[in-house]
Amino acid sequence: MMDNPEEDSLNLHEDEEIIEVIDLSDTEQTAEDLAEELEDVDLAEAGNVDDDGWETEDEMESEQDDSELTFSKHTGSVFCVSLDPVSNSLAVTGGEDDRAFVWSVSDGDVLFECTGHKDSVTYAAFSSNSKLVVSGDMSGLIKVWNVENKEEIWSFEVGDLEWLEWHPCAPVLLAGTADGNVWMWKIPSGECKTFQGPNCQATSGKILPDGKRAIVGYEDGSLRLWDLKQGNAVYVIKGHDGHQGALTSIACNKEGSLALTGSVDGQAKLFNTSTGKLLCSFSNENNEAKDSMQEQDSNSVESVGFCNVLPLVAVAYLDGTLAIYDVISQSLRHRCKHEVGVVHLQWEEASAVISTCNLAGVVTLWDARSGVMMSEYHGHSAEILDFVLNRDASVAVTAGGDHKAKVFCLQRPDR
Repeated sequence: MMDNPEEDSLNLHEDEEIIEVIDLSDTEQTAEDLAEELEDVDLAEAGNVDDDGWETEDEMESEQDDSELTFSKHTGSVFCVSLDPVSNSLAVTGGEDDRAFVWSVSDGDVLFECTGHKDSVTYAAFSSNSKLVVSGDMSGLIKVWNVENKEEIWSFEVGDLEWLEWHPCAPVLLAGTADGNVWMWKIPSGECKTFQGPNCQATSGKILPDGKRAIVGYEDGSLRLWDLKQGNAVYVIKGHDGHQGALTSIACNKEGSLALTGSVDGQAKLFNTSTGKLLCSFSNENNEAKDSMQEQDSNSVESVGFCNVLPLVAVAYLDGTLAIYDVISQSLRHRCKHEVGVVHLQWEEASAVISTCNLAGVVTLWDARSGVMMSEYHGHSAEILDFVLNRDASVAVTAGGDHKAKVFCLQRPDR
């Protein structure tokens, strides 16, 4: 039924002329013994109190706290969170307070703060070797830090920042901006290349696993596959095959042969990445909106993802639906309902379990094979805006609108 695209080599070293991997020191990281005040890390307790010792209304509503640790350094909503991919022992969070922190998942101790931002930090992540961390704010100021010596090694300012992503196997950054441009930099040299899109926001982007191509989605609903070496668009998808509204999310399977895109138009679309051919479209059919504007408002796709172990994809909608589709039959397998909108989803690496976070501040685990909810984790008194699982899916780290990041241990009978 689907094309069988040629797979590019996943080994970046076979194409060294594309990106020269920058060799950083392999010196083992030594963490400073930082004396943090006790109130900066609140171990899970029933209930929270304000400065006067009184529980607030929001906190009273969320007295159940299943988290193991609460990180409380931020003074505004926490927008983003990422784990270091090598050890999964460090987290970086960015927030509305124009601050980003690198901190220990085990005890909440701050390794260092990413200082100097002038707007909300909406993206923060570690490089593939965990030696670098990037922080980017809404105004377009991007900073890269050396984790070992805690020093800023590079910064650059672009237009309003829409997204930021590390290359999967090299110290290279890609960023999409509100003027439609996509930037690519080698770090720390700053050698730069730009990819000019249509005259509208580059709202979402994803580097494919081969490291040679990137899919970028735009506000007008179009997509472009960029060749990162040559700097040209291999193909453009628009019109009927594209989306009818801004792209919100892009995911690819582990081979990089398929891409799944989501949009405010309520559609998720599956593409062959080699040819750009549209394979199928998925929509939340139960949501019978009266008009197209209402449909966009109630049924925006917020997050998409591929299962690694079964031919399944998941699509999370703002109306609270988590839909699980079969890629082979292109049919709906399960519709899992949340009471509120879903913000983000993530599949476990080695199973058919999906984790979601939602606007009620809850992390939920779902079995994609049966569509059954497995467990819920409470503790936030406001919406969860982002979360990330560690490699074996035993820990989730969340970022909340209640100014807190939390660490949850995800207990399962099979672990």
